Amino acid sequence: MNAPAIDPEAATFGVPPTEALEEIQQRVLWLSTAMIHHANRVRPNPSGLKVGGHQASCASMVSIMTALWFEHLRPGDRVSVKPHASPVLHSINYLLGELDESYMTTLRAFGGLQSYPSRAKDPDTVDYSTGSVGIGATAPIWGAMARRYVDTIGGGAGTGRQYSLVGDAELDEGAVWEAILDPGVIDLGEVVWIVDLNRQSLDRVVPNIAASRVEKMFDAAGWQVITVKFGRLLESLFARPGGAALRTRILDMPNPEYQRLLRCDAGELRTRLPGSGPDSTAIATLIAALDDRTLTAAIRNLGGHDLAALSAAYRQIDDTRPTVVIAYTIKGYGLPTQAHPQNHSSLLSIAEYAKLAQELGMDPDHPWQRFDADTGPARVCRAAAERLRRDPITATQPPAIPSDFGRTPKGTANTQSALGRVLLDLTRAAPDAAKRVVTVSPDVSSTTNLAGWVNKVGVWSSAERHNWFADDAETILHWREKPTGQHMELGIAETNLVGLIGELGATWSRWGQPLFPIGVVYDPFVERALEPWSYGIYAGGQSILVGTPSGITLAAEGGAHQSITTPSIGLEQPGCVSYEPAFSIDVEWTLLACLNRLGRPDGTSAYLRLSTRPVDQTLAAVPADPAARERRRRQVLAGGYALIQRDDARVTIAAMGAVMTEALAAAERLTQSGVPANVLCITSPGLLFEALQTRQGRGAGQTWILDQLFPSDRATPLVTVLDGHSHTLAFLAGINRVRHTALGVTRFGQVGSLDEVYRYHGIDTDSIVSAALDLL
Repeated sequence: MNAPAIDPEAATFGVPPTEALEEIQQRVLWLSTAMIHHANRVRPNPSGLKVGGHQASCASMVSIMTALWFEHLRPGDRVSVKPHASPVLHSINYLLGELDESYMTTLRAFGGLQSYPSRAKDPDTVDYSTGSVGIGATAPIWGAMARRYVDTIGGGAGTGRQYSLVGDAELDEGAVWEAILDPGVIDLGEVVWIVDLNRQSLDRVVPNIAASRVEKMFDAAGWQVITVKFGRLLESLFARPGGAALRTRILDMPNPEYQRLLRCDAGELRTRLPGSGPDSTAIATLIAALDDRTLTAAIRNLGGHDLAALSAAYRQIDDTRPTVVIAYTIKGYGLPTQAHPQNHSSLLSIAEYAKLAQELGMDPDHPWQRFDADTGPARVCRAAAERLRRDPITATQPPAIPSDFGRTPKGTANTQSALGRVLLDLTRAAPDAAKRVVTVSPDVSSTTNLAGWVNKVGVWSSAERHNWFADDAETILHWREKPTGQHMELGIAETNLVGLIGELGATWSRWGQPLFPIGVVYDPFVERALEPWSYGIYAGGQSILVGTPSGITLAAEGGAHQSITTPSIGLEQPGCVSYEPAFSIDVEWTLLACLNRLGRPDGTSAYLRLSTRPVDQTLAAVPADPAARERRRRQVLAGGYALIQRDDARVTIAAMGAVMTEALAAAERLTQSGVPANVLCITSPGLLFEALQTRQGRGAGQTWILDQLFPSDRATPLVTVLDGHSHTLAFLAGINRVRHTALGVTRFGQVGSLDEVYRYHGIDTDSIVSAALDLL
């Protein structure tokens, strides 16, 4: 790492008194447990449906989070909290004075505290939305990249670590390792993961979690590995005669056996713990000298519940490379359900809850007690709140985006190539806006027509790297890596790509600096990326995802690379507007409009589906009159426009994207046969559906586009056709309740020529003509 991500002047803060931290830890355990208890056993539940919560998952994180928040966090740090530990986060924020008491009874209630941490919906400080396993864990990696990128365009993002608090079972997610292994991550010394190694998943004790293997995997990726296995009590026992044998016995036993010991009383421990190995006598002699209370406490004395051990581990983080702290914990630590193999979502009974209150000195009828103001814990809470206070964010207004470059494309071109040309045109027409554009691709920048853009703006890197091919005359794509580059290249991992554009798209709300992130991925793999991208949108990340090349139009690539269901994604994805342009001018207008929706409180994400099919651009019939041209642009952005609109039409063909050529050819043949046909170019089925919902009183959009495309007094039977699943446009028939045939792709593709593949799926010109005649 060439530039420190952590403020070198940030000295360690004063160490809080151990007794005060212990009290805070117990209070956090109580509050998080009580929140879940109230939601399930106190708050009225007329429906009788399960409310849920994860008291055991919270308990295993209490020590980790107490040591972090009340001793080590700095105001520039950001933390992604394990989803099921959200009550711990809210309890800490409550003790810090960030959350009103009225919210403590609203966990999982409408308008209250969310089931999992949410930047968008929770009332207190939440740095990262989590909840979908693996996505929240990796988000701080992309947040670190986004923070650094903001600094390269003018600063203002400050310094600070990016923490991920993850459960060990979360490491099963492939997305986690895709992110850890990405070559660019090794430069991010501000990234710190803390793994809650409780050895349990949803239903069981994980039999072969092999912490040493996890350590080696992180180490092989170049991460600093810090392991916190045992607490002070166990370490003191290991120093006694027989202690080495005890240590070996604990380390060598299977996970399920150790978990069973955690459920034993002292008598059972004295029988089970020594085992049957050659050192069993030495172990039995050692534990015979311990009283029952010390023995049962010792077997549970793991490092993840020892505040001093955790604090020492946090102080070892060196900030020169990513770090993972692996903390051994017990699921449900401190609760009656601790270490039970099925405690994941179990709830304390009323009797168990009352007993816990008695053990912790709390009143179960008045559970939301903060510390008295003049006590040590209260002083530690006030000091932590003061230390973590962040300055208000001053938002920067996004630069103006032009709406139209004023040119009309000629000749033959495809919509994919138009993407790169629009970006290059933006650098000339609006350089301030273009500086905030950052493109991201998974090793496919050249095959998705970004080469010209990449040559012009360079590739982002935390440090400048020498381009050894700069003097190679046959090298067309110039890979110039520098901190001011505007293209980010990741490995072939779509989950990483959308995670990164989600965080790049959240900089407007994190640091007041809007960016315009555009992720480009082969359209068949949009579905692979959809869930993490959707989660990024939910968390407030505004970005543009471009799927290209798309559809069975990619005939030569065969079924594996031919997308089918992606056209309906934009129709169904909240917080997103989608377009499938048919012509280059449509790409320009829609992309500029989508850029203009980014980086603002009322902004939205966008999905563009582009094609490699060459199309005669004169078919777009772009009006020459300025007013008519602007009218066309507004229609494109609203969802569609008429290419042919006749008063005597007997049928209407509504087509989208690459098949506009076939739609126009079919209309010409029908008209020559005495069946005049309208042709509508649909650019956004999602916006048209929203308009229809508004017309029916179920939305807040605008309906004028329906009147222009589907006037009720000239309604005709309708053929819809697209290079994608036919149901995407089927709802259009309901606008005027006309007879309808939906053409599209409903089965896996075939390799072949374009004509052969179109004919195979029934979206060729002959199929459109036949469908229209059948309707009549």
